[in-house]
Amino acid sequence: GIELIDSYVFNKAEYVRFNSTVGRYVGYTEYGVKNAKAWNSDAGILGQEQAELERICKTHAAIYYSNILDKT
Repeated sequence: GIELIDSYVFNKAEYVRFNSTVGRYVGYTEYGVKNAKAWNSDAGILGQEQAELERICKTHAAIYYSNILDKT
């Protein structure tokens, strides 16, 4: 399957991440945990991330795979 990971980084440190397999945000710093809690309680924000999985990842997967397989 295809997995979308959307990482948010500040000062070279990841502070929060959305993982489509988990289906929610996970915070890695105090600020990230606060963001994750707020964003996980907003169905609209979660829906936008899931839509990105459909719109970008699944739409382009065939192109990416063919480019990789052509090189092997």
